[in-house]
Amino acid sequence: MRHGRYPFVVGFLAAPVLLYVVFVISPYLQAFYIALTDWKGLSATPRFVGLENFTRLLDNEAFWAAVRHHGVLLLAMPPATIVIALLFAFLLNVGGGQRGGRMTGIWGSKVYRVIFFMPQVLAVAVVGALFQAIYRPDETGVVNGLLAKAGIEPVGWLIDPDLALWSIIGVMVWQGVGFYVVLFSAGMSSIPKDVFEAAALDGAGRFTLFFRITLPLLWDTLQVAWVYLGIAAFDGFALVQVLSVNLGGPDNATTVLPLEIWRTAFGPFRFGYASAMGVALFFMTITFAALTLRVTRRERIEF
Repeated sequence: MRHGRYPFVVGFLAAPVLLYVVFVISPYLQAFYIALTDWKGLSATPRFVGLENFTRLLDNEAFWAAVRHHGVLLLAMPPATIVIALLFAFLLNVGGGQRGGRMTGIWGSKVYRVIFFMPQVLAVAVVGALFQAIYRPDETGVVNGLLAKAGIEPVGWLIDPDLALWSIIGVMVWQGVGFYVVLFSAGMSSIPKDVFEAAALDGAGRFTLFFRITLPLLWDTLQVAWVYLGIAAFDGFALVQVLSVNLGGPDNATTVLPLEIWRTAFGPFRFGYASAMGVALFFMTITFAALTLRVTRRERIEF
């Protein structure tokens, strides 16, 4: 029986592995090679330049501005998304306390799940158009219209270099919370309700239930969420392209590496230099994921 199982498993995995190698691994390897050339997308035999493209990155202010912005994204977007999503998930699953001898979510939790998840089904272009109207820099914008009624001057949410990146981060958090509410809700549903009910019978309040029971038993899910959100923080291309002024502006205040890669590759057609940026982004992302998994590793709690 065992001898017949291995051919079945190999045959079942052969096609997916082949597709992964062709469409994922192969492009990565090609990008690493192109990063060592001055290829402009036309010549069949690009000139090999070694590490010259990577050396130029050290003097590229737009590149370093994008790296700094990724740092801000890493520090702001994942924590905000996780905290908000955890709060909502807790309220939707056990925030209602005990009813009929069992833990329940707040009233209308099923409806709230659908509402929270709605931003996930919207295309990025739709989200961009929506928040362009919300962030409009005059009183016709939703936010500035409300501020005007309070007697506050309009704010240039997307045209002020000090506010533009934070405004886009707010959109990223808004769009991402719904998915992580569902993810954390799935993690909480796997925790036996008896654990919450026993703690509630012992007099544990919502604060204790959240910090002493929910968080420790949800740690693996939180770890996965942090890695996913960190990877998302190294992207941001679509929203920045749609919402930012002049593609990463004003004055490179919102630029990110994927946007710089796109502008370098399809503007002056410097595919070699753009690939060098892509390789740098690849190693930054891999390093972040590995460090996060290492730092947040802890003994698994069985229940």
